[in-house]
Amino acid sequence: MLALRLARGSRLLVQLRRLLVAAASAGVGFLLLCTLMWAVGHPEGALLRLLWCAVPAAAAVQLAVAVARTDPGTRPRPGLSAIGLGPVRLTAYATVTTAASCVLGSLFALLAFWHLRGDGSGLPLDGASRRLLAGNGTVPAGAVVLLLAAVPVLASAAVACALRPSVRERAAAKPGTTSAPAGLPWGVALTAAGLAVETYASGGGDRTPLPLPGRFEGSPAGVLGGWALTAVGLALAGPGISHLCGWLLQSARPGAVRLLAGRALMSQARSIGRPLGVLCAVVSGTFAAAALYGPGDRRPYGVLTGLGAVLVIGCALASVLTAAAEAVHSREETNSALGEAGTPAAVLRAAAGVRVLALAAVFAPLTWIVAELAAAPLGR
Repeated sequence: MLALRLARGSRLLVQLRRLLVAAASAGVGFLLLCTLMWAVGHPEGALLRLLWCAVPAAAAVQLAVAVARTDPGTRPRPGLSAIGLGPVRLTAYATVTTAASCVLGSLFALLAFWHLRGDGSGLPLDGASRRLLAGNGTVPAGAVVLLLAAVPVLASAAVACALRPSVRERAAAKPGTTSAPAGLPWGVALTAAGLAVETYASGGGDRTPLPLPGRFEGSPAGVLGGWALTAVGLALAGPGISHLCGWLLQSARPGAVRLLAGRALMSQARSIGRPLGVLCAVVSGTFAAAALYGPGDRRPYGVLTGLGAVLVIGCALASVLTAAAEAVHSREETNSALGEAGTPAAVLRAAAGVRVLALAAVFAPLTWIVAELAAAPLGR
């Protein structure tokens, strides 16, 4: 009850972020229901199609975690423990709020699914997608409940793990320290392995088809598996790359602007680096898909494949913007102290601009290189 009261009293921007989580949950839920109805009539490829929905589901979970991190109600403040809002209670509040947003989205997906199948009556577009959603078939109620509960459960568990008190305490133990993230070597190794798997799978004469939502058929399973490895590798390498950007900025006799920008990047490498790595993987994967299924390909993508692509790209972009908002908020206290010490506001704005330019100068070429390496063997 306390979580619901705090959520209801939040600012408009916070509510909009929660609505984004609900929209992502609704999109994934609708995609899962549509895939379920296809699987009812085609049991031979049911499992593979449901596994493909794990990609947009993971994107929605990542967005939910990013939104929970920036929620003002989840941040520990002095005096909150005295009224019973300690770290454990704040983590529970974030978990309940995330679950409520995702459940709202799942219910909306169920209503839209029923309506487009023609199970309702007297409303616009009633039964408009009866053929696509197997309107004449029987809907397995147990499977519907299980699939619609997937995103709320996964998102709530991810938020609880990301905001648990032990993680908060480690992050706040030494606020000025910059020990480098340890995932860069593993990220580079996984990215290289994923590109190698894609090259090997695309070079063979026999491409094992992997059925996808909509009419996006015949995709080589090895290529998609390689892209998954590449995406995980870039997500792991993102914090390390951001930390390296900050280190390079403040090297070689830096001035005040470069020093401030470099130290800020190094301290915020974990929060901003991982969403940037995921966005890099999504954009490079989009280019690779365009090479594999170019404009000359006669096979249409299909409505559900387009929905999945929009969900993945939209959640990745929203996660980056949310992480950027979190980074700006985390610098407010430091910027206030620097301003009181006599630092001009123009220097602080210049440092923020240098951070953005440094990240763009590294991640944009990285995205292009990974996209070219992934698309080169697919275009043969």
